[in-house]
Amino acid sequence: MLYSVIIVDDEHLIRSSLVKKVNELGSILVAGTAENGVKCLRWLDEWHADICITDVRMPHMDGLELLKQINEKYPWMASIVISSYEEFTYVRSSMQLNAIDYVLKPIDRNILRETINHAVVKLAEKRRLAAMSIVIKKLPYHEKQIEQWIEMAQTLQVEQMYMTVMDTLMMFEQWTGTDYYLLGDIAIVWIELILERIKKEKSVFALPQLSLSGLGDEPIPADQRRFIFRLIAIGYLENGAEQVFDVMRTIKTQLLHPSVEKAKLYLQEHYAEKISLQEVADAVAMSKTYFANLFKQETGITIWNQLVEIRMKHARDLLLNSSLKSYEIAYKVGYENSIHFSRLFKEQYGLNPAEYKKRFKE
Repeated sequence: MLYSVIIVDDEHLIRSSLVKKVNELGSILVAGTAENGVKCLRWLDEWHADICITDVRMPHMDGLELLKQINEKYPWMASIVISSYEEFTYVRSSMQLNAIDYVLKPIDRNILRETINHAVVKLAEKRRLAAMSIVIKKLPYHEKQIEQWIEMAQTLQVEQMYMTVMDTLMMFEQWTGTDYYLLGDIAIVWIELILERIKKEKSVFALPQLSLSGLGDEPIPADQRRFIFRLIAIGYLENGAEQVFDVMRTIKTQLLHPSVEKAKLYLQEHYAEKISLQEVADAVAMSKTYFANLFKQETGITIWNQLVEIRMKHARDLLLNSSLKSYEIAYKVGYENSIHFSRLFKEQYGLNPAEYKKRFKE
């Protein structure tokens, strides 16, 4: 998911130019623009932004007053000040208000790129430190949750992953309160901790590329912050849990058999189709009986459980990110019988599709 920015300047041509330049960078999303501080704050009441790029001198509310309001109301944001004035008082006041940088107009593309990259790095560092501080503070009271993850990994209880992830997410929400933007960072710190406990060495969890529709390429409505950041945290937790399982399998049996990896890829590519065990075995050039036993031995689950897991992931993404009905989702992930689909969904996530969607958006 990209960081989002709002651009504030009273001159239309400058706003348009900045939008174009920022969009060309590809590392940040221009979520909105405003003519002055007052309109910017109105926009922030309705939409989410991570970074504000603002002019200093504007009618109704100038950039310095806007920075004060942002610091008070939206402390998760970073700010960059742009100006035609090289006066020291403006620079000093901006820095005192925690602006990341003060950039003079006309703005050079390379300077803009460096400034935004710097802002993104500082913002990421700030959020990670906040997440680490929360985990360190809360962890002594939640060792049972850590032990549950480690036991799940050591016994390769893949079927327990989704309920464990949901329980962990609910715990994170108790920790963060309304600071939903920290959920993803806390999830990453949590997975690093689990990996460190299992591997007995320092681990760095690589952020996965989230593929949920609507994340990363569209502005986030303010009333959807919790929903979106919960999705992000779940994505990190599930991706991390899979890494944890992979580490444990490697510890126990070294690398998975190449045919098992090939079969998992085949299932990912054909999950929406009617798939037989013979077709999967043919794809890896093995007899179906031998391969079924090999797959179970290597992964701890059956081929069909693997297929159901893949289908349910896609079903959940459609459930939370589209207006499709349950029977339509069932068909899209390979099931003609919606009742059977709902039963499998409940076995996987503990709730039927309607209950899961309602609980997740509460």
